[in-house]
Amino acid sequence: MKTLPLAASALVSLTTATAASAQALPADQSSNPWFTDAQSSMNAKLGQSEGRSAKNVILFVGDGMGISTLTASRILEGQNNGNPGEEGLLSFESFPYTALVKTYNVDAQTPDSAGTMTSMMTGVKTDVGVIGVDEDIERGDCSTVSGNELVTALELAEIAGKSTGILSTARITHATPAATYAKSADRNWEDISDMPQDAIDAGCEDIASQLVNFESNLEQRFTGIDVDGIEVVMGGGRRHFLPNDSAANSPDAVSGTEGDRNDGRNLVTEWTTAYPNGSYVFDDTGFAALDPDNTERVFALFNESHMQYEADRGNDVAGEPSLAEMTATAIDVLDNNEAGFFMMVESGRIDHAHHAGNAFNALNDTLEFAAAVQAAVDNTDPSETLILVTADHSHVFTIAGYPKRGNPILGKVVEVGATTPAQATDGMPYTTLGYANGLGFRDLGSETDADASYAAAPVSGRVDLMGVDTETVGFHQETLVPLGSETHAGEDISLHAMGPGSQYTQGVVEQNIVFHVINQALGLITE
Repeated sequence: MKTLPLAASALVSLTTATAASAQALPADQSSNPWFTDAQSSMNAKLGQSEGRSAKNVILFVGDGMGISTLTASRILEGQNNGNPGEEGLLSFESFPYTALVKTYNVDAQTPDSAGTMTSMMTGVKTDVGVIGVDEDIERGDCSTVSGNELVTALELAEIAGKSTGILSTARITHATPAATYAKSADRNWEDISDMPQDAIDAGCEDIASQLVNFESNLEQRFTGIDVDGIEVVMGGGRRHFLPNDSAANSPDAVSGTEGDRNDGRNLVTEWTTAYPNGSYVFDDTGFAALDPDNTERVFALFNESHMQYEADRGNDVAGEPSLAEMTATAIDVLDNNEAGFFMMVESGRIDHAHHAGNAFNALNDTLEFAAAVQAAVDNTDPSETLILVTADHSHVFTIAGYPKRGNPILGKVVEVGATTPAQATDGMPYTTLGYANGLGFRDLGSETDADASYAAAPVSGRVDLMGVDTETVGFHQETLVPLGSETHAGEDISLHAMGPGSQYTQGVVEQNIVFHVINQALGLITE
């Protein structure tokens, strides 16, 4: 499907906004076939039940959280609580409405996070590897950005006078969080040192800089608007905001020189200068000291790169809050605005654990993600807050064999009526969980950092697991196809919803429908 070019001359200036007014979109975004097809699907559902407006929307994204991850995680949660496990539900699986979501990108059968999150945030599907722009972009070509920019739900919420927030356990400049605020020809342009010289010379702005300059950039793009910027930003990725100078290191820096930027800019200093009433936080102590009821805005960068896996969080040098703690605190800050808020919360490290071939960390980060969703449910009014829980894509992660009911989900297959592990035709036992490709078997014992898997070459094929404890945090499942990293998968993922507008979350839908569900609840755009 080919979209119309989004020429700069076709931009429709947004009208001067009052806090509650809806906004017009650029003409070619609202006429883009991806957008109009999704809107038609939404209109068909409008006649099925009466809609209610929402004051707030929280979009939860479990990066890489496919259906098999949900199934295995709910079993693990039940078994952690002393039950067989299969009968349980994760917090959001009891939401009243559920849909299956097709995740392909315009140019890819199996997608990446940049294209999928751009789809959810703008209502327009796009290519692999690009952020906040339509499919007429050429990845890596700065000159193709201008005129192809899309407007995101977060930007529209800002224009409508709502507070906004972005939370992630990944770097805050990583693809999923970046797609809420940035426009980039390449997801990897996280700071200026990651960009080719021709892109710099052409005037393209790196993703970290776009985050700090979000308010001024948005006001420059559209005439007559006055926004106050993103109120809550929490995640990892300090290296992309700091200069390549050890004098700028954070107190808990683990590298000799923490920052990567080669332009001399300290974006943390720029942010604190622009928002003198804001609070910059880099560790758990600073996070705990926040007074949400009296905090205007928060910029929290808890790690040089990604935040820790939940199982590894206790090993952080200065300490990190959990995703559930971040979620609860962010809501307490954002709900100070009577006009309401929009927030995106990502559990980024589910994806990373799968890439490393480590089911233990993928499932445990999913359980923490479910706890964060519950924190949102507990801290909001269901009559005024739409909560959406989804993933961007899945992984080649399988649940197989014929294990009996209650068999440890991380264990070896023990069949119905048996007391010892089943053997394959090669005479060796096998685990219930596995990966179709990736780094393969590792027995790292108590190693809580799944990324330690990358220290050795891939191991493909079968390994004798008879004497191996497969339920330890450091066990990495076997694989069939050896690769330097396990890959995404292309099947549908799930979308769960509760609150005003949740009734539109039904059936099998395109991923860009997520934007339209958000818009239907908040009334962000005019027709």
